[in-house]
Amino acid sequence: MWHTSPPPERASGTVRAPRPGRRNKAIVLTICCFSLFIVGLDNTVVNLALPTIQHDLHADVSELQWTLDAYMLAVASLVVLSGSTGDRFGRRRTFLAGLTTFGLGSLLCSIAPNAGLLIAFRAVQGAGGSLMTPSALSIISSVFTNPRDRVRAIGVWSSVTGFSMAIGPLAGGLLVDVAGWRSIFWLNVPLVIIVAGLSRIFTPESMALRPGRFDPVGQILVVVALTSLTFGIIEGRVIGWGSPVIVTCLALAGVTTAALIAYERRRHEPLLELRFFASIPFSGATLIAVWSFCAWSGFIFINALYLQNVRGLSPFHAGLLTLPVAAMVVVSSPIAGRIVARRGPRLPLVVSGLGIALAGLLLTQITAHTSTGYLLAAYALFGIGFGFVNAPITNAAVTGMPQAQAGMAAAVATASRQVGACLGVAVLGSVTAVDLRSAVDSATAVGQAAWWITVCCGCAVLLLGVFTTGHRAHASARRILGATQPAGLREHVATGGGRDQASVRLPESTRVPRE
Repeated sequence: MWHTSPPPERASGTVRAPRPGRRNKAIVLTICCFSLFIVGLDNTVVNLALPTIQHDLHADVSELQWTLDAYMLAVASLVVLSGSTGDRFGRRRTFLAGLTTFGLGSLLCSIAPNAGLLIAFRAVQGAGGSLMTPSALSIISSVFTNPRDRVRAIGVWSSVTGFSMAIGPLAGGLLVDVAGWRSIFWLNVPLVIIVAGLSRIFTPESMALRPGRFDPVGQILVVVALTSLTFGIIEGRVIGWGSPVIVTCLALAGVTTAALIAYERRRHEPLLELRFFASIPFSGATLIAVWSFCAWSGFIFINALYLQNVRGLSPFHAGLLTLPVAAMVVVSSPIAGRIVARRGPRLPLVVSGLGIALAGLLLTQITAHTSTGYLLAAYALFGIGFGFVNAPITNAAVTGMPQAQAGMAAAVATASRQVGACLGVAVLGSVTAVDLRSAVDSATAVGQAAWWITVCCGCAVLLLGVFTTGHRAHASARRILGATQPAGLREHVATGGGRDQASVRLPESTRVPRE
């Protein structure tokens, strides 16, 4: 039991319990990965239930978009604050608070009587998810102190991210067919209870020695910017893009974003540490996460409606048809993790960008009667592309960043994913050329504009992957690490010497890959 251990040690700016043995490290990693599996599954499991929810709750397409985006918007808006909360009050404590909130939100979603309350309860779920994910990732970072072991652990974490999100449509389709759409929320409650119990026993507590101060102004600006942008994109199709409401929302998003940057630059202990973004690998990984998850969430949203409302498949058969996506993600994610550990992130990012772009290109031609083989090929390509992206962007989020701010770094990685996912549903769902609520003519391509955006997302991942993994990029990461370390550690960063160099020097996985 962790509470009977000796007093916590102090290292690299972090307070943590004595390092657990190899067996307990594996248990902690399993706990964190299982919590991530629950959160990741909930990101996509709802998609196959959307047509059923639409029928039962008489929801329109924009309400379906909000059902997904309320969850992702809450995570994206609150996750940076949640990361700093873990650094301040303890990562295990924050992790358990997130589990409790997520379980409560799931229970409320399962009894929601209408679309409005379902959207509100999904936001409660998202608030819980925002506490869980960065805390779990920073727990892993603090437990696995050896750089090589940390990269391997993050590779496992990344594999779970991809697997949970890929298996979601299949699991959601099966649950909806067997027990109705409310069962996808009931399932979370016992799982949360099990994970919380194990975490209390096995997970060590850790926190930053000098956590940053709370930044309520910065947090409000983040929420206003993301909410107004999402509202403008989703409702613009319904209200009208030129209407005063939509124009005001989009303008407000721009103004608050500019205000956030200006305010955070002047603040001594900001909510969002803008200095991190001077690291090209870190800022590049953030942008790659936005583009790749935009493609992913848009694909899942449009494809779920296409397979059921256009092709007339049941939820289970629709999920079964997307099995190649899950299979390719499961296969490619650990491969990507091993490549990142040995050669760096460039090759996985190139493969990811190519896979997403080529899949989007194939999907621009689908109609109501496209052959199953054609769809399976496109889905497999998309799964490969998405499977290769998680390991490099997760690794870039915590590698080379100060250990004392692991929570903030992990939170930025999570926020960038959720912002991308939120925009994917909002943008791709709004620009879909064909109304997916009814069957379409066989000669008409379904959602062509959205699939072309997917192609652009894949090209962006490819180009950013090449640009952010060169000598200049990694030199910028070393400069930022040196600038953010305490004065006594900067010499180690600059010279590569000293007894504790493993804790402050960039691990091999972040060095420039062989050309």
